[in-house]
Amino acid sequence: MKKSLVLLLSVILVVSLISCKEESSELTIRVGATPVPHAELLELVKDELKEEGIVLEIVEFTDYVTPNIALSDGDIDANFFQHIPYLEEFSSEHNLELSSIGTIHVEPLGLYSNDLKSIDELKDQATIAIPSDSVNGGRALILLENKGLITLKDGAGLKATDADIIENPKRLIFKAVEAAQLPRILPDVDAAIINGNYALEAGLSPASDALILEGSESPYANIVVVRTGEEENKSLVALVKALQSDKVKTFIDAEYGGGVVDAFGE
Repeated sequence: MKKSLVLLLSVILVVSLISCKEESSELTIRVGATPVPHAELLELVKDELKEEGIVLEIVEFTDYVTPNIALSDGDIDANFFQHIPYLEEFSSEHNLELSSIGTIHVEPLGLYSNDLKSIDELKDQATIAIPSDSVNGGRALILLENKGLITLKDGAGLKATDADIIENPKRLIFKAVEAAQLPRILPDVDAAIINGNYALEAGLSPASDALILEGSESPYANIVVVRTGEEENKSLVALVKALQSDKVKTFIDAEYGGGVVDAFGE
């Protein structure tokens, strides 16, 4: 009886050790993302990564500042919420060493209004809210310039502010607001230029609700970002590969109706 008990305990111990070894063979990566569409796209690739022994843990953020700080501090392994101009600007201002490892999609910036049906209805001295961060704020003004509403001085670029406007026929008034808050203040302004992800979260359809919208040729593609020096991390490279799949492209086309456009397809 004692020998049988010892044998049984030995078998249990071996099985437990094997189980622990199998569990420890899985790698967990923590990726920060804004909810829509970034976290949704990450959820979509969890199973594929699991098959490769990679457990994807999604950490949601609702602003554009915290995800880069958390990544730099080592609280997460990667983030997915921003485009290269924003990454470069933010990294320079905060002295961070972060790098892109893959392009995934574009979220066209759009002008929205609770009351107006077209930009032709914009009255003189109408108030337009725009993102308060320097990159997306400049991007918003460029959108208005491309649609003929204002003219910016030569060389203003992505850092353009309302001080760079040299022609403003309708004498539009600009109000800088933190990007995540723009949908909430729509009732208080004539119109607001809103990033695609925040528009989708607010139940707006960029393709049908935006008075004007960036084209699919927009260079502001959203990227997966890691700490500089970790660009070859196999788990993070696998993450990018999964996000650049036909499955994700098909989901984007079907789910977002032009509000999100893949930036890796042919």
